[in-house]
Amino acid sequence: MSRLIYENSVSYRGYLVIPFACNKIGNNSIGDGNREIYSYKLLAENGSRNKLHKAENPAKIYGDSISNIIYIAKEYIDKHLIDKNLELVNKDDAFKNRYTYRNNLIIVSQEAGKYYYDHYPPESLNNIAAPKIFKSEFDCISWIKQGVDGLHLKRRVS
Repeated sequence: MSRLIYENSVSYRGYLVIPFACNKIGNNSIGDGNREIYSYKLLAENGSRNKLHKAENPAKIYGDSISNIIYIAKEYIDKHLIDKNLELVNKDDAFKNRYTYRNNLIIVSQEAGKYYYDHYPPESLNNIAAPKIFKSEFDCISWIKQGVDGLHLKRRVS
């Protein structure tokens, strides 16, 4: 699996659809070289209480483009919600304040005037956020960028 393509993630009905290139097909008949095959992972806004949280391609269908795999994921989510008679817990988009920085996904949340974040590295959906509260979204983002930049510099020096 290549890195998760957070910059092309899409928030949809309580889920964040995150595409990634899972394979390549060799030269095709029209001679345009290797083509990527895409899959996706899901994050659920209500986290581990949802059986699809961190699921990898529950539809078991792959796509030939990022837009195609997003469509497949949305179709699966729609079918899953209808089949299970599920309602979304939160009408707000829990993923609206998401950022990609050095291929890392940062999701900033706010509750009662306090800000906190989730931080996912490029290669996995393991939340590596520190349990820290901030006074503003700007303070939160600045602190995260400083930490990611420090890790990036450390890796380059090593």
